[in-house]
Amino acid sequence: MKNLFDKDASTEILNRLETLQPNAKAQWGKMTVSQMLAHCVVPIKVSLGEQTPKRTLMGVIFGKMGKRMILKDEPFKQGLPTDPSFVIKTQPDFYEKKQELKSSIEKLLTTDKNAMAARSHPFFGRMTAEEWGILGYKHLDHHLRQFGV
Repeated sequence: MKNLFDKDASTEILNRLETLQPNAKAQWGKMTVSQMLAHCVVPIKVSLGEQTPKRTLMGVIFGKMGKRMILKDEPFKQGLPTDPSFVIKTQPDFYEKKQELKSSIEKLLTTDKNAMAARSHPFFGRMTAEEWGILGYKHLDHHLRQFGV
């Protein structure tokens, strides 16, 4: 299973991100490419502890089961629900958000893994650094595939 903390996987994601263009059209979903970039920054900030959304009641009830399902070795399916705090309603600048996402990924790769493991995901609860890395890779892969890269 690919993990964002593995050098090959992070290099792959950064290279795919580099090929993304401002006129890319979504193959599914409602987001524009700029909204997708901004959306992808949010969970990275959560894993870095820079944003701390509250744990949802649904997450408390279903988080462990959901975590087992989401960490399986298969890509995310289209149409999974998005936490409302991760929805981007504005039309941000493509180039600014692309750079912010690249910088956020690079910062994540050097973060303290023990501190990360001490944080709680707003839906899945406590996660190891490895689980954060798998989830990060799968989320970025999902949205890059959404826009054809």
